[in-house]
Amino acid sequence: MTSVRRARMNETGWDKDLVVESSDETLAQPTGNQVLVEVEACAVCYRDCIDRAGRFKFIQIPITPGHEAVGRVAAIGPDVEDWAVGDRVGTLHRDFCGKCGPCMQGNQSLCETAAALLGLLIDGGYASHLLAPERCFYALPEAIPATEAAGLHCTFGTSYRGLRRFGGVESGQHVVVTGANGGVGSAAIQVAARLGATVTAVVRDAAHGDYITGLGADNVIVDAGDRFHKQLTAGPADVVMDCVGPPTFNASLRSLRAGGRMIVVGNVIEEQASVNLGYIVTRGLQIIGSSGATREDMMAVLDLHAKRPFAIQIDRELDLAEADHAQRLVQAGGLRGRIVLVSH
Repeated sequence: MTSVRRARMNETGWDKDLVVESSDETLAQPTGNQVLVEVEACAVCYRDCIDRAGRFKFIQIPITPGHEAVGRVAAIGPDVEDWAVGDRVGTLHRDFCGKCGPCMQGNQSLCETAAALLGLLIDGGYASHLLAPERCFYALPEAIPATEAAGLHCTFGTSYRGLRRFGGVESGQHVVVTGANGGVGSAAIQVAARLGATVTAVVRDAAHGDYITGLGADNVIVDAGDRFHKQLTAGPADVVMDCVGPPTFNASLRSLRAGGRMIVVGNVIEEQASVNLGYIVTRGLQIIGSSGATREDMMAVLDLHAKRPFAIQIDRELDLAEADHAQRLVQAGGLRGRIVLVSH
């Protein structure tokens, strides 16, 4: 018998709290290509709040939220090839087939056939144990503490994929990051700086200024989100990493030089952004959506971290029992880095 805990979302919306269940039971053993992971910690992402709001209509209810977990492999199914019991792993957003067009091109996070989306279609990491297909995971070194490793994929992985893979950021370029005090924004500042860029960070509250500068931002702009393009002392940007969405969308576009690239990773409100298509056409701008990092991306991130460790920002650690409180804090905003739920 094993002590098992998990948070459950029994309906979408904010009227009902997440329920944390505890029991002593015999864990289901993995079958096929499944892996059973004993979870050390799971970070709380704003996407968890989007899930809870019901903005993904295909979400399977009831479900255990969370797609930013770290743990150790406790058992493997008979068809598993990538992992052995005792391996330390972190979660990707989803699994991948390895055979479709996007997978063959190295874009496994855009896989056309595999569909194990953590926290949406299968139970996620707000739990003591996580059962998922083996390709939902990537390898993690032992040296990184669990609370720091938990959000590494969704923050630094997302930032690296957007800035390097799609943004093509190189030394000497200018990068603007919106929502720079959040988990992805904090990571994007550090990734862009390590790629040799000049970094301008945009925040809503001047209280974040010293924190943002300490992460490596060269310039900090305090703005509600609609006028920061008029305050770029470093000149127009080669790349904007927009971690917010509609509130900053048009100012992000107008921050770009001709031919610049806007990487969209944020979508914090349900409102749709309005776009001046003529401006995009005449300026030759690119708008690129970017989401979860691949295993290859994470190898690059871990290599950067090994050479010059990131400051992995943890706003606070909470016990799994406080999962509902954690999500409400993330929904309210204004945090510095991630909230992390500790499972044991």
